[in-house]
Parts: sequence; structure tokens; C-alpha cells
Amino acid sequence: MTIAVEVALRRGAFALDASFTAGAGLTALFGRSGSGKTTLIDLIAGLSRPDRGRIVVSGETLVDTGRRIALPVHRRRIGLVFQDARLFPHLSVRTNLGYGRFFSGVRADPAELAGIVAMLGIGHLLDRQPAGLSGGERQRVAIGRALLAKPRLLLMDEPLAALDEARKAEILPYIERLRDEAGIPIVYVSHAVAEVARLADTVVVLEAGRVAAVGPAGAILRRADLVPVHEAEAGALLEMRIAGHDAQAGLTRLEGPAGRLVVPTLAREPGGAVRVRVPARDVLVATAMPVGLSARNVLAGRVAALIPAGTAVMVEIDCNGVILAARLTAASVRDLGLALDSPVHAVIKSVALDPAGMGTGPRAIEI
Repeated sequence: MTIAVEVALRRGAFALDASFTAGAGLTALFGRSGSGKTTLIDLIAGLSRPDRGRIVVSGETLVDTGRRIALPVHRRRIGLVFQDARLFPHLSVRTNLGYGRFFSGVRADPAELAGIVAMLGIGHLLDRQPAGLSGGERQRVAIGRALLAKPRLLLMDEPLAALDEARKAEILPYIERLRDEAGIPIVYVSHAVAEVARLADTVVVLEAGRVAAVGPAGAILRRADLVPVHEAEAGALLEMRIAGHDAQAGLTRLEGPAGRLVVPTLAREPGGAVRVRVPARDVLVATAMPVGLSARNVLAGRVAALIPAGTAVMVEIDCNGVILAARLTAASVRDLGLALDSPVHAVIKSVALDPAGMGTGPRAIEI
């Protein structure tokens, strides 16, 4: 399943001229407010038409201005989830779920309904009214309604933006399950680095209506020049697995290609996969194996790149083929004598981490 977008649109002073391709999984449209993320979503959904361009999803052309093709919204088979759930207040959750199927003309499938209800954890809500649901519960119902219309593509326009931190923590694991189990591509709009790092397989960075970069989440999010809103939050993504727990110390041991890490206890079984986000601001660099430190996470590697980032330098460290990023001052780089291929040790600060802020989904935690 692939998405190919190449569109241009001008509305007053704003001009969008964007193109990207992405495969299965979750593709995040990331950038500042006003960069064109929602405009691009509207064009894919058919809520707006481009001045010129093409949009192709899973081999079917939705838009081709050169051939005068522009499928109407109801024929695009695209599910939409907005910031607000937009449920019908006078209908039960069960009836709200059925509305998406009814509108799309898809026949009822009790087994599919049961599977989606189970995946989203909303079985106990079916007979309740939207007014009695939390914000996270309403969004889960909205996602279920979109899925029951059997879309070929799911568009999610900042679905967590209106939620507080507790409700975000409630719904994020369900979005991860959706990404991993639903079997359809997802385009997800966000300007929050933590959300994108946790959820995205592919990241499309938009700046002033243009695509600044497209690529795997790990490669994009460690670049400070592509994270202008939260520059200090650029960092690496490490794919790890749970090697075991130390109940007495309250720690979980992780292993991956980059090495071993220790984090506060995760309530998951050994062998499970996790994605660890390591912000560049939380990585120290040593030219020798450090001793006498409280930090428990030290990964050996070599300097792969030295990238100026304003008054600082992003030091990329190759740890057995996995790239970490550390944000240092230019003076520190000079004093340490860092150069390409210099052997170094990356010291990752983790003692002050709040476990409540770690993701509980199958692929993402932050240290």
C-alpha cells in the first residue's frame, strides 16, 4: 500500500507546493502551525481541490488535474479523524459506530465490529451517550467509526491536540495498535515531537507549504534543522526489546543493536519490542569510558558526523550501526578534540525519568 502526493494550491498569500510518497504504516505530517499540514490533509480527503497535481492511493488515482480526475469525497474510501470527535450527541456509541458504515454503503459485519471494538477497548461504552465519555474515549469511538467504513487510508488531523496529558496517555496505545494491526496506511498530522517519535514510521516535514524532508522517523527526528519548533528535542530513536526486569531495583533491562540500556520498570513482558527516544539534549559525550558516574547507560561508538546547529553542534554517534545524536556546544567539541571517526562513549541520562511519561505502546518509550 502506497500513497503518492504531488499537489500545488494557492489561497491568498499562502502557497502549498508539496510532494511525497509513503508506504504502509503511519506517516506523520510534521511542522509548525501554518506550514500546510491540514491543507494537505484536506486535499487528500477531497475537502479541497488542488490547482494542479496528482494523488494516488494504493494504485488508484484520486486526483489528476491533468486528466481532469477528481473523485468526490464519498468515493475516495478515506477515513477521517479530526481534533474533535464529531460524534452525534443524540446517538449511542453503538449507533455512532454504525453511522460510518451506513454512510459509506458498506454492509454490516458483526465480526469486524467486534474486532474493532476489542482493538480500541470500547466494548463497555457501546450503550453510553457521547456526553458521558472522556475526551480520549470519544476519540477512540471516532476512530472506530472511521474504520468501520472500510477505508483504504486513514487521515488523522491532530487527534490529540484537544486532549490533556492524561487523556493523551490513555489514547496513544490504541493508536499504536491501530498502526500495527489495522493493515491500512495512516497519515497523521502533528506538531508534537513526542507524538511523532512514538508513532511514526515515516515523517514528512513541512515548512511554509513545502516539503523540507521525507524519510524514516529515526533519520528525520535526530536532525535539529528539521525540528525548528522544539529544536532541543531532536534526538535518536532506538528499536529495542525487553531483556528482563530487576524488581528489587525497579528497573527494566533493554537490548538492541546499539547496546544495552536500563530504564525505570516497564509493565511489559520480556521479549516485547519497544522504541526508545533519546533526546540529543540528554546525551553526554566522553572520550574514554567514564567512571564514578551515577548514569547507568553508556554506549560505545564513533563520531559519524559533526553538524552545526546554531550556536551548538549536533554530534552523530554510530553505535554499531545505530545513530545517536548529542547536542554539544562548539567549545565542548573543540575541547574534546572530536573529529570524524573519533571513538567516544555516549552517556545517556536516565536517573530523573518519570515512568508515567513513558509510552505504554509496543514500540515507544522515551528516556
